[in-house]
Amino acid sequence: RGSLYCIQALAGKRGQRVDEYTVAIQGFGNVGSNLARLLHAEGAKVVAVSDSRGGVYNPHGIDVPAAVEHKRETGSVVGLAGTDAITNEELVELPCDIFAPCALEQVVHAENADRVQASVICEGANGPVTPAADAILEDRGILVLPDVLANAGGVVVSYFEWVQGLQEYFWHEDEVNAKLRDIVARAFEETWQTRERFQTSLRMAAYGLAVRRVAEATTTRGLYP
Repeated sequence: RGSLYCIQALAGKRGQRVDEYTVAIQGFGNVGSNLARLLHAEGAKVVAVSDSRGGVYNPHGIDVPAAVEHKRETGSVVGLAGTDAITNEELVELPCDIFAPCALEQVVHAENADRVQASVICEGANGPVTPAADAILEDRGILVLPDVLANAGGVVVSYFEWVQGLQEYFWHEDEVNAKLRDIVARAFEETWQTRERFQTSLRMAAYGLAVRRVAEATTTRGLYP
């Protein structure tokens, strides 16, 4: 859901709508399947999904609820009706608006970064784009929504659970989602402004903000044994 909110924030920045996007998602576990479900519900066209056994592709859009059910019944998305079989490697290079690697690290690297056709990469996994690939993608004008921002939703909601546990006061799901949306939207805006101010990548902007906040907290608290 945090990834969805990042994509929505980006669409707002570009004067676009999520339902205009085509999306390819690598990984159909807890992250990938839920991102596919949420994007599908928002009207986006999910054209490809994959898991460890392989992937499926339909340029006209995949029936995501059917894919979820097929995965539950068979253990894989492979063989989903109305789709063509593709490999995980081929999925990385598909033509689409957004490519979301949601499983493995280092799936976009120096050897394939020049063949990525998506205009945006949303990092649902940790470290799916290597530093060498980052430089190539930046040169090509492909925007990377970095993992430290795009997949932070789980950590944020874990913090919410800690707060609720301390208070012994528990929130409804809609309230949790609204609070998450506010935090992600604010983080995206601050990262975007930092990117524009320093003319750098979103990843470097996010890291710069994070380091600055740690430095400020350290100064405020003071050093102690």
